[in-house]
Formats: sequence, C-alpha cells, structure tokens
Amino acid sequence: MITNTQQQNELSEEQAKLQQQLKTHYVDLASERVGGETLSCSDDFFAEMENLLKPGRGVFIDDKYTERGKWMDGWESRRSYGRDNGREFDWCIVRLGIPGAIHAFDIDTNYFRGNAPQQVSVEACNSEGQPDQDTQWQTILPITEVRAHSQNLFEIDNASSWTHVRLNMYPDGGIARFRVYGEATIDWDQFVEGELIDLASIKNGAKALLVSDMFFSDKNNLIMPGRGKDMGDGWETKRRRDPGPDWSIIKLAAPGNVQKVLIDTCHFKGNFPDTFMLEGTVSDSDDFSEDNANWSTIIERKKLYAHREHLFINEINPASKQQFFTHVRLSIFPDGGVSRMRVFGFPHLSK
Repeated sequence: MITNTQQQNELSEEQAKLQQQLKTHYVDLASERVGGETLSCSDDFFAEMENLLKPGRGVFIDDKYTERGKWMDGWESRRSYGRDNGREFDWCIVRLGIPGAIHAFDIDTNYFRGNAPQQVSVEACNSEGQPDQDTQWQTILPITEVRAHSQNLFEIDNASSWTHVRLNMYPDGGIARFRVYGEATIDWDQFVEGELIDLASIKNGAKALLVSDMFFSDKNNLIMPGRGKDMGDGWETKRRRDPGPDWSIIKLAAPGNVQKVLIDTCHFKGNFPDTFMLEGTVSDSDDFSEDNANWSTIIERKKLYAHREHLFINEINPASKQQFFTHVRLSIFPDGGVSRMRVFGFPHLSK
C-alpha cells in the first residue's frame, strides 16, 4: 500500500518528464560542485543553509539529534510564525557558481514532513560584489505553495542573466535541497586575448548533450571542475558485450579549434577504457544529434592507462588546430570510465 507520504514524494508523470528535461538540457548553476555557495540567511538554527546545495536529495537518520534538536539534512529555521518578534518569512542568499539564465527551480522538501514551509518565492539579482541592503532584487518565482516531503519543480520564463538568487520560505520551516537549472552566460572579456581556454568546461558554458550509456554515473561529470573525488565522480558505462565504442557528445562553450586535450582516468583502475578517439563537428541546429553530423578526427584512436592524466598535443590532427568545432565526441573502446576531459583551444567569437 502506498501511504500519503510516499505519494507526496513521487513525481507525477508530467513532473518526472520535466525533471528529465532539466537534467538533460540544463546545468544546476547553484551546485556547490561548480562553485555555488550560500552567503547568508535570516536563520538556520536547526540545520545549516550550506546543506541546500549539497548533492543528492538529503537523507534522514531516525535517532540523530544535536544540542539544538533533530538533525536534518537541509536548511531549517527556528519556529517564528505567531510568536512575538517573529519573522515575516525566512530567506537565504545564494551566489551562483555559474552566472546564467535561469529556466527552472527544484525546491526539494525531502523528509521535511511536519516542518516544511507553506509557500516559497525566489528573487534574483545581477551583482559584481556581495548583495547588500541596496541590492535591487527582481522576483522571478512569485509566492507559490509547496508540498511537504516532495520535489517541487517550477519552470521559469525569464531570459535575463543572474549572479545571485534569494530563496524565500513562508513563514518558516525547512528545505532539503535547492537546484537552479539554467544555461551559463560567459563574459568573454574576462579572458586574456590569445589565452587557451577549456572549451569543454561546464563553468565556461559547455554542455554534455548525448551519451551512449551512463549506467554508473552522470554524463556531466566528464566536464566538471577539478579532478574526480572517486569513481562515482566521473562518466562510467556498463560492461559492453560487443567491441563498442561508448561515446559522449559535448557542446563546446564556444566554437573553437583544438590545441591540447587532457583525458583523466583518475580512480578508474580496473575499469578504464582500453583506447579512446576524439572527433569534432560543426552544427548550429538545436536538434543536434549523434546521427546527423559529419565528424572529423581530432585525435586518432590512442591507448589509455589506469588512474592517470593523459596529455595530448602532438597527437592532435594538424587540421584540427586550424578548424573550428562546435561539438566534440569522445569515443571509448570498448567501454569503461573516464573522470574528466579537457579540450583546450582558442574560441572563435562572432563580433
């Protein structure tokens, strides 16, 4: 039998489809993995605001308490409503790790059953420094009801670029996780002319579009900052029973040529690919797919090794150092795991 609590925690078919679209086409601009951070909040007496941006949906440990009360994996304020000197609402300011256009929010109240807020809203601003009392906030999600112990998904129709958001909850309570799905907006003036740029970096605006398989871990891990912390922090496919290859297609941050490539198999010791190949193509279609592209070889099939950074410069096809690509395809033979891929080149920016 499905209880009411379980029903609340399950996405409707429409919401599940939306969630899949968000994870496929957009990036969580606020994730701590890409540099997002909580700056300040009205109150986090029971559970720290930093939990909002952590991975996963939050967990519940039945008998875990702190000196302030029940331990909760999220942001939780003390009770305020109906009390003398109570707060009208609680708020938390988040600096986006990647400034960009926001297309949706996931405001997850997982395990906040009797202590979830009744309503939420989200404001945004564009600020070079820390927001202060003079900051002008614009409401991009008006006050809206949310369900307890549930993922609450909201699509946003706003084309502006933002650097910070302020999550408000009414009148008080707890929220487990906060996701800000969108697309990076890159200020290319922040790069020095002639500087090699990682065109495959998620922080520079690259996106993992399509993948043959991501049974063990997500495709976006391949283009995340830093080195992988473990095998789960990479792109790993299940075992094939044919010669392969598995492949991942990345839309580059900007059209560019390829001068240097790094393939990192960090932590993949018994399950790294035997060999890899890198190809590039040019496409301006929003319906880009693996089947409708003409691929040019950037690096011929090369050997890989366990738990190692592999740097390729001389192995790059000389023509690829002159040609501009919009997408690259990493093929691994026959299967396995790659922690990170870096594609360094010079962007070709339209004036």
